[in-house]
Amino acid sequence: MKALTGRSPMKSPGKPSLRRAVQRAFWHEIAKGVPSEDAAVAVGVSQAVGSRWFRQRGGMPTFMTVPIAGRYLSFPEREEIALLKAQGAGVREIARQVGRDPSTISRELRRNAATRGGKLEYRASVAQWKAELLAQRPKTARLVVNERLRDYVQERLSGEVRLPGGSQVLGPQAPQWKGRNKPRRQDRRWSTAWSPEQIANRLRVDFPDDDSMRISHEAIYQALYVQSRGALKRELVACLRTGRALRVPRARSRQRPGGHVTPEVMISERPAEVEDRAVPGHWEGDLIIGTDRSAIGTLVERTTRFTMLLHLPRMDGYGIEPRVKNGPALAGYGAEAMRDAIASKITSLPEHLRQSLTWDRGKELAQHAQLRIETGVAVYFADPHSPWQRGTNENTNGLLRQYFPKGTDLSRWSRDELDAVATTLNARPRKTLDWKTPAEALNDHLLSI
Repeated sequence: MKALTGRSPMKSPGKPSLRRAVQRAFWHEIAKGVPSEDAAVAVGVSQAVGSRWFRQRGGMPTFMTVPIAGRYLSFPEREEIALLKAQGAGVREIARQVGRDPSTISRELRRNAATRGGKLEYRASVAQWKAELLAQRPKTARLVVNERLRDYVQERLSGEVRLPGGSQVLGPQAPQWKGRNKPRRQDRRWSTAWSPEQIANRLRVDFPDDDSMRISHEAIYQALYVQSRGALKRELVACLRTGRALRVPRARSRQRPGGHVTPEVMISERPAEVEDRAVPGHWEGDLIIGTDRSAIGTLVERTTRFTMLLHLPRMDGYGIEPRVKNGPALAGYGAEAMRDAIASKITSLPEHLRQSLTWDRGKELAQHAQLRIETGVAVYFADPHSPWQRGTNENTNGLLRQYFPKGTDLSRWSRDELDAVATTLNARPRKTLDWKTPAEALNDHLLSI
């Protein structure tokens, strides 16, 4: 077989593996922001295979996104060669129909043919498997061969935290790394924790004349996330700022959890009359958050600065039943609880005083469409990271922090106590109202109507 094929003996392929083109199509789907399970189904493989591909490469496609150059035979061409060969066509006839040089076809039939049974038999799947296996050119990572560079990177990434005098600070006892994504609400190991970009650029400062001490930040990321690199231990990803066990594709990271905010309900679509505060009935709202997932809802009228507070009690089972992913929000400010609280509070007002509501982009108002149907209040959302678009509400929240400081449990206050604080705030004279109180300004408006 070695004399016939011109190649050294190769192991039996067994069941032909999935072709590289399928993996490439899988990573193209991942680049669109599709989850690995859905990307696997899209390219015709099982969800388990897609999850394994994503995990083994740490969420990094690297070379998988670049298509193979046209100078190499593709799998469809190999299928056509196998079909013509089975029909008894000669080398030159196959070359003519495939559009390749006869020497290319002759070499392909000889070198990539199946050798089981002691004779050459050309099959497209086996030929593709052999071609991909022989085409691999694994390059040894620089961090593997350069021990000095590897020690430098590891020291800056996972080195010990020390006092100015040099003594080590142990920090908290972190749990054992289990490969899970983004550890939350638990202690993390204290380390030097330089970012790969900081390490890569600092090398030029510390070793200006040593070209061997050079590495890109992308190479450090690949050494951490890609299992086959083997230069750095996978658990060192816990020393990165995010602590992610898998890298997040760029398109997926841009998908913010704001699917409830559509262009039709953006603040840019809000009526112009809301801006000048001439017409009462336009509100701004938000949550003030306390400890143990407690919260109080706030509603402020833009013209009179009249304030109403929403009581958001804990739901049955909070603190008793274990938390369920994508389960009901038992803390009291889930989408359904917020919709009911706002509806019950704002429908106590006359109809002309409930024109619109401008809210932050929080998921607690995901059921804004149902809220509009129940109350008739048009709901709009502010732009990302733009608190000044709800300046009246932000200022009121600052005043409320005198009664509900940060770091305190807000669930201990009853509905009557919240109403008392709101009444107190509405009885304060305001400079912007010519020293009237919000309650007086709202009463004047009602009397004028």
